[in-house]
Amino acid sequence: MADGGTMRRRAAVLGSPIGHSLSPSLHRAAYAALGLTGWRYEAFDCGEAALPTFIEQLGPEWAGLSLTMPLKRVALSVADEISPLASAVGAANTLVLGQPGEPRRAENTDVTGILTALREAGVNQVSAAVILGAGGTAQAALAALRELGERAPRVLVRDPARTTDLGAAAERLGVQPKISGGLPGVELPSADVVISTLPPGAADALGEQWGAAQWRMRPVVLDVVYTPWPTALAASAIDAGCPTVSGLAVLLHQAVAQVELMTGRRPPIAPMRAALDAAVGSRVAPG
Repeated sequence: MADGGTMRRRAAVLGSPIGHSLSPSLHRAAYAALGLTGWRYEAFDCGEAALPTFIEQLGPEWAGLSLTMPLKRVALSVADEISPLASAVGAANTLVLGQPGEPRRAENTDVTGILTALREAGVNQVSAAVILGAGGTAQAALAALRELGERAPRVLVRDPARTTDLGAAAERLGVQPKISGGLPGVELPSADVVISTLPPGAADALGEQWGAAQWRMRPVVLDVVYTPWPTALAASAIDAGCPTVSGLAVLLHQAVAQVELMTGRRPPIAPMRAALDAAVGSRVAPG
């Protein structure tokens, strides 16, 4: 895909709620670094029912969309083409609109985000992993862990009866997760990597329950929640000496992949990371 240079192109992040999104800061920094002066990136509040109409009303200047909750599964139904990875995971966080006349393509860069964030933390091989939660991000975590050699992670959930989508994704990915219920009143199985895909606040009870004895294996802990940071779960892991990764790393690296898909050019990471740090800092600064 041509980068467009000064050609007027648009992209946006959709979700509901969307006011908290840091994606505009990331994508705008990438455009500036790439010299794409004609590109614009915005944020729109959009629920599942409104997505098809939103898509159909887009003009030829639109290059792509980033999709956050609750749109990652319904995104597959509005695409003309679905990448093999998005199809296997059962969720997409990116719609590539391309040039006029090109098909709308659903992609999943969450897998890249999780995988790169773990590798950045020094994880290149996983022999035993634990995933907390069973939503779309947990499905992406299954795919990322598969790339690191873990094909049978433990998955801890509240209710195993509500893991149909996760089970279907696992079958498509060719992995065999071991699903256990009872969250939050469970012990942490032995692991070298723990990935929490639970929404904000949902893992706080685990942070209160799990102390040094639970974290004795000193796993790398990735919590996809990044505000407030550290979460109660991350704080517990940090206190026990575990290497801990914020969801900001996932957000950064999945955005790098999105920009490349939408513009056809690989953006530099440093200015995007700086923009992300500045955006986060402005939200936590007094006043």
